[in-house]
Amino acid sequence: MDEMFEKLQSVVDRYDEVAEMLSDPDVISDTKRFMELSKEEGSLRETNEVYKHYKEVIQTITDDEEMLSEEELDAELTEMTKEELSELKKEKVELEETLKILLLPKDPNDDKNIIMEIHGAAGGDEASLFAGDLLNMYMRYAENQGWQTEIIDETMTEVGGYKLVVVMITGTSVYSKLKYESGAHRVQRVPSTESAGRVHTSTATVGVMPEYEDVNIEIEDKDLRVDVFRASGAGGQHINKTSSAVRMTHLPTGIVVSMQDQRSQQQNRAKALQVMKARVYDFYAQQNESAYAQERKSAVGTGDRSERIRTYNYPQNRVTDHRIGLTLNKLDRIVNGELDDVIDALIIADQTAKLENLKNND
Repeated sequence: MDEMFEKLQSVVDRYDEVAEMLSDPDVISDTKRFMELSKEEGSLRETNEVYKHYKEVIQTITDDEEMLSEEELDAELTEMTKEELSELKKEKVELEETLKILLLPKDPNDDKNIIMEIHGAAGGDEASLFAGDLLNMYMRYAENQGWQTEIIDETMTEVGGYKLVVVMITGTSVYSKLKYESGAHRVQRVPSTESAGRVHTSTATVGVMPEYEDVNIEIEDKDLRVDVFRASGAGGQHINKTSSAVRMTHLPTGIVVSMQDQRSQQQNRAKALQVMKARVYDFYAQQNESAYAQERKSAVGTGDRSERIRTYNYPQNRVTDHRIGLTLNKLDRIVNGELDDVIDALIIADQTAKLENLKNND
């Protein structure tokens, strides 16, 4: 416990230091530095506030215990003080658990934007339509969170679904909330093309990758092959007459990214490299995740794309997350972007597993 309080005090000290720097005119005039410190201040704020409240509770407990030790205290005041003391001790235990969670090692990617890939998998046309439903679900959730979305690549099917769709989601704490969505999603419903009314099962896979800046991962030119070609589809004379589309291949992994949504070859190249960095990092991260999972199975994985993580059962209006055994009978609201109950439960399960690991290693 002493070690925890030392960590908490260091957080408070750093918070006060950052807050002071943010009022420095030299820092304010340096936009990049100011933004970095503002982000750090935001990440420390909750821990700072909870710990200060915790110390207030401890002080009040001490005061109440001293008051009860006084012989001249009347019966009514004694009873009131005992009741308050009982409540404060319960709050103290709850605050200690909250502080333990706040001190858990942070995922360095939690504050990053993401690139999300959704593939229609098993089930033909129905799988591609389901991929489109998942895209709409995440787009609505992002809107509810105040995030921005941009579709940067898509391959549509004749029925209006997606064989593949890639969307960039930017905002505050995007990866921290959506990182658990990676995996195979299964849908059970009667397809619109099914005349006999039979329930079919189809799947789509979701990959969530942090958006990496240049400092995070370096891809050497010698490891890339870049081909240019004319963009397909509608787009006017400019697109039809120039080789603006880009196909980029990462030779060590064989990962291929094609980009033709932007107006110029230079823009497509920049966007393709952005997606390539995310995919290459994700490729190696999944390998590390698999190696880690063999040593210690976590309640919530963020790596294996083949892992079936969730089932959406339309006839029973039910969503089940198989990793944590969560079942909610409000599929209609969840696919409309109301994902908070699912995501909050996954975060709590992950935090609980990490706390257990810490206890076991103590």
